[in-house]
Order: sequence, then C-alpha cells, then structure tokens
Amino acid sequence: MTGEHTATSASDELNLKAPLLPIHRTQTIPFTLQSLFTLKNFYVILGPLLSLFICLFVKLDAPTSSRNMLAVIAWVFSWWVTTAVPLPVTSMCPLFLFPLFGISSADTVAHSYMDDVITLVLGSFILALAVERYNVHRRLALTVTSVFCGEPLNPALLLLGLCATSFFVSMWMHNVAAAVMLMPVATGILQRLPPPHEQSEAVNKFSRAVILTVVYATPIGGISTLTGTGVNLILVGMWKSLVPGAKPISFNTWFFFAFPVAILFLICFWCIICLLYLRKGSGRALSSYLSKEHLKRDLQALGPMSFAEKMVLAVFGALISSIVNAVADYIWMTRRITDDIPGWGSLFHGLVGDGSVSVLAAVLLFIIPNRKQEGEKLMDWNECKKLPWNLILLLGAGFALADGVQSSGLADVLSRALDFLEDAPYLAIAPAVSLISSIITEFITSNDATATLIIPLLYHIARTMHVHPLLLMIPGAIASEFAFLLPTSTPSNVVGFATGHIEIKDMLKVGVPLKIAGIAVLSLLMPTLGAFVFGTNDGVQWMPNKHSSWLRN
Repeated sequence: MTGEHTATSASDELNLKAPLLPIHRTQTIPFTLQSLFTLKNFYVILGPLLSLFICLFVKLDAPTSSRNMLAVIAWVFSWWVTTAVPLPVTSMCPLFLFPLFGISSADTVAHSYMDDVITLVLGSFILALAVERYNVHRRLALTVTSVFCGEPLNPALLLLGLCATSFFVSMWMHNVAAAVMLMPVATGILQRLPPPHEQSEAVNKFSRAVILTVVYATPIGGISTLTGTGVNLILVGMWKSLVPGAKPISFNTWFFFAFPVAILFLICFWCIICLLYLRKGSGRALSSYLSKEHLKRDLQALGPMSFAEKMVLAVFGALISSIVNAVADYIWMTRRITDDIPGWGSLFHGLVGDGSVSVLAAVLLFIIPNRKQEGEKLMDWNECKKLPWNLILLLGAGFALADGVQSSGLADVLSRALDFLEDAPYLAIAPAVSLISSIITEFITSNDATATLIIPLLYHIARTMHVHPLLLMIPGAIASEFAFLLPTSTPSNVVGFATGHIEIKDMLKVGVPLKIAGIAVLSLLMPTLGAFVFGTNDGVQWMPNKHSSWLRN
C-alpha cells in the first residue's frame, strides 16, 4: 500500500508540473555583430539618418516646417525605394512623422487616408472580387477569344481577341488583379499545344506571344479608366490636394482622354507582338491544336450563366454574352456629362462623388442573394479579406505627402529651385518627362510608388514653366505604368514570367519598342486631345492663383 501510495503521489506531482498547453521550443539564432551589419539593416537606418542630416545641415530660405517636410520625404522615399520595411508599413509612417516633425496634426494627416478617391478604390476592388468569385472573367475571356479566333484559325486575330479581353477586364479592375485572373486563360490555351521541347519555332513563338499579350495588354487597359490602376487614382487625388480650387478630374473626363490613348497604344502593341512573334505559316502550324470548336467546348463546359453571374455583371456594368447593360459604368459616366450638361449628380447638388457610386454598387453585392444557398448573398466579408490594403495605404500616404508639401511651404521652395526651366519648350520637356518616368518605374517595383514620387515634382516644374500642370503630370503619371523591361518591375510582369513560357530577352525585345511607342503616343495626344479634354490651353500662361481660367468658378 505504501509503495502504491508513493508511486501515485510521485505521478500526481509530475502531472501537476506538466504544462497545461504544449510547448513548442524554437531554436534561437545566436546574436553576432556580423548580423547587425547587413544591407537590409543599413536600409532601415538610412531613412532616419537622411532625415537627421537634413534637419541638422540643410538650410532653406523658408519656414522650418518646409525643411522638416523635406526630411520626412527623404525618410519615406528611401524606405519605399529600398523596401527596407514592407511598402504598406512605410505608407503608414506619415501618420506619426507629420505630428512629430510639426507638419500637421494627427487628425489632419489621418483624413488623407480616407477620401472619395480611396472609397472609389475600395468599391471597385470589391466588385473585382465578386467577378473573380463567380468566374465571370473566364466566361468573358472564352467568349471574346472565340469570336476573334477565326475560321480557319488566324493567330493574329486570336492575339487581338486576347488583347481586347485583357484590355477590357483591366479597364474595370486593377491591372495586377486582371493579369492574375486572365493568366490561367492564357495558359489554358497553351495547354492544347505540345510541350515546349517538342514545339516548332512557329508554335513556340506563338506560346510566348500569348503570355506577353496578357502581361502587357492589362496595364494598357488600366490606363483607360480611373479604376484600372492605382496610378490614375494617385494622380486624381494629388491634383485635388495640390490645387484644391481646380476642377476635379472626374471619371468621364479621364475616360474621354485616356481611352483613345489606350486604344492607340494597344494597336501599337498588337502590331509589335505580331511583327516579332508571328511568322508565315503560323496558322497552319497551330490549326491542329487550336480552333474555334475547342474554345466553344470550353465555354460550354462552364454551363449556363447562373443568376449570381448575371447579377454581378448587372452591378458591374456589362453583361457579356452579346448583350451590354450600361449600369455601373453608365452611372459613373453620367454623374456629370460635361461642365455645361449636368448629369444625375446635379440632383444631389454635387455632393455625390465617384466613390459614392462605387461603394453603393459594392454594398448591393452584400444585399442581393446569389440563389445558391439559403440566405447567401453575392458577396460575404470573408471574400473581402483579399482587398489590397497595401494599395489603399500607399494612396493615403501619397495624398498625405502632397498635402504636407503644400501646407509646409516646401512647394514654394521647389518652385524657386526649378526657375531655370522657365524658358524650356514644352514640346521638348514632355517626351523627356515621359522617358524619365518610364525609366524610374523599372527600378521601383511599385508603379504607385513611382507616381507618388514624381507627380508632385512635375506639378512644381509646370508651375516654374508657367504651363498647365496637367500637361506634365498626366504624361508623367501614365508613363510610370510603362514598366515593360524587367520581370521585377511590376507584379503583373512577375505573373507572366512565373509561367515559365517567357524569358527576360522576350520582355526586352517587346518592352523597348513598346515603351518608345507609349512615349510617342503620350507626346502626340497630350498637347492635342488632352488640351481639349482638360482645358489646358487656357492655362498656358498658368499661374497658381484663383483667377486662372481653368479653376472652378
């Protein structure tokens, strides 16, 4: 008994000492001085060091707040360029840097992170998630591609169909999301072809052309609408922040200019891809693998269009199956037709913005049932976990920096520093701006970060030259989307490169002439069509005062 009692007591004592939850022991990496002296750590301290250097040694003929603002810009941009910390984390830095450096209050800077432009982004991305959830993009791609396929097979027409599909989808959602959604459609076409090592030269070139079409047609399509890419939204938001009294760039104003630009650019791209990658006899070589019947069979495999798909298309703005419904895009386009022809927005005394329409459409997705399960709606919040909060934070940071440059007095300092450009001809500097912007964007992985960096600078250059700021800001912003040369230049390039069907030499071969074509299109259309749409001719002798004819009366 005593032995039993002793054993039981010992067992109970061990059980009492045992942890209630399992303990996972992880090996700790020993600290060494060498681990401190890494390039990554250097990039982390680079921002604060630059900021400290500016505060101590830089003297400006302006209020102290302008010097402090320059220090904040150096800190934030150094972290953006080097990715010392994640991009969205850097984007939150103005929330504490502005109050600490005496630039603005916490409440003031926080307002920059949620305005009409950012609500436009939120609503449009929720719409994009709904499209993705119900595979609407795949049905759209197969429908349009089968129409353009030709009978017998015409490879050039098939590429044109894929161009048009990628272009159209990217008009209404972020170009990276469009590339991710459409790349499976492109690779699905290639799955019908022989393995790469068994392909003839003509088939192999066509395979590369299909992937390159999605990679490049999506950013081109994103140019045409405000919701197509974050760069457009950054431009619109900064224009509103830098010139509060100016007429805002509405959805339809941007569309009337950017859509023709994007269409002409897409035609240039299609010609380039056909000249470089299609040879005589390509149709015969591909006819045994691809045909209209194959595409129709894939479309039939999706089954009839469900109620949920129809509702998403109705809310989104277009019903793809030979019937076009003008809903969301019509609402955006008719909120204000022109300055002289008011749209439905006048019923609300101009209080309704593009973001209001976008969020209203998104809310409807959480109300309309999908008729798949009892009580289930077209969207649920779990799907929204994929929202691009990194882009939203980056937009907010860009708007905050633009506001800070104005309120701190740094804008006046920059303007005086650029006086030497006063006599520079616009026709010479506009192509140069586009070229510089398109080169910078190759080395900064985020096009949005590039736009955030250069747009305020272009605004002050335009002030110095006494030209309308949009004549430089728009080409510079759009050119920041010309990241065509390297796989790492933008996430949509990575999406295509990751398929394994293209190499860096393919991107260089197409990217160089495409970049030249884009700069030429911008240089041609901005001073002509752009001057008409944005009314920039009235601001040739532009000065930042309330009497400028392009300011709102």
